[in-house]
Amino acid sequence: MNYQKTVQNRIKSKRWGVMLIGMLSGVFVQSLYAGPYAPAAGQPGSTAVAWNDSSIVAWATGYENYNMGTNVDATWQTPQKALGLAGNSDGNNQGFTYDIVSLGRGGQITLTFNKPITDGPGADFLIFENSFSDTFLEIAWVEVSSDGVNFTRYPNISFTASPVGGFGVVDPTNITGYASKYKGGEGTPFDLNVLTGTPGLDISAITHVKLIDIVGDGSAYDDYPAVVGGPHIIYDPYPTVGSAGLDLDAVAVIHEAEGEEPPYVPPAEPLPLDGDYKGGQFKADIGS
Repeated sequence: MNYQKTVQNRIKSKRWGVMLIGMLSGVFVQSLYAGPYAPAAGQPGSTAVAWNDSSIVAWATGYENYNMGTNVDATWQTPQKALGLAGNSDGNNQGFTYDIVSLGRGGQITLTFNKPITDGPGADFLIFENSFSDTFLEIAWVEVSSDGVNFTRYPNISFTASPVGGFGVVDPTNITGYASKYKGGEGTPFDLNVLTGTPGLDISAITHVKLIDIVGDGSAYDDYPAVVGGPHIIYDPYPTVGSAGLDLDAVAVIHEAEGEEPPYVPPAEPLPLDGDYKGGQFKADIGS
């Protein structure tokens, strides 16, 4: 798929035009925050959703194509850590900081689900990262697919104006459309309705969610349209080592397709998960 052509087509469409108006209006109508987008978890206007929120009905149960980038220690190379409940992928309660898989610089991973994600009112799925603060945000592009082959990227904008050091600050009010807008235990929401009308994408039956780490060294660009001064360079903490790139904790589902829940099939070694993940509760599959 020619991604640049896809973005250009979206700008021409009514759907993208309406979304662009919303994005631009935030630039000129500044709130109490530094940037135009939602603030950190716990602040008025935040869109963060906690790991134990009652709206969560399911969690990712499988993964594909874990293509690790550079600068990731062996400790953080277990993709099964991205499955199941946030902070508790295997029932050992390692917590939001350590129960993760690192993508590495420019790495990626695709998550799958027992039942497809579907479009409903508001947010449809959530992405959890392991940030220890509201401003140490290692971001990634988010793409979805209804066939596992063709992926559509969420529109994304970054107003972070200058390079960010390895443990530098990214203001969450300056970014939108990326994974890892919030600290550990707080999910970043994504609404499938934003992608309505995308050719080849069935927003009522999303089967795959792909995350692609953004190397924040100034080599990547956002979707801000050229007609209003874009695109912008995307900056996030760089360089980081040991667990470079997005540190994925979990992907939660808020709206899933109707029908009977298929039997849970644990992923393959090296870390089989014996459990039934549903909402904010982990039920160990003991003695069965």
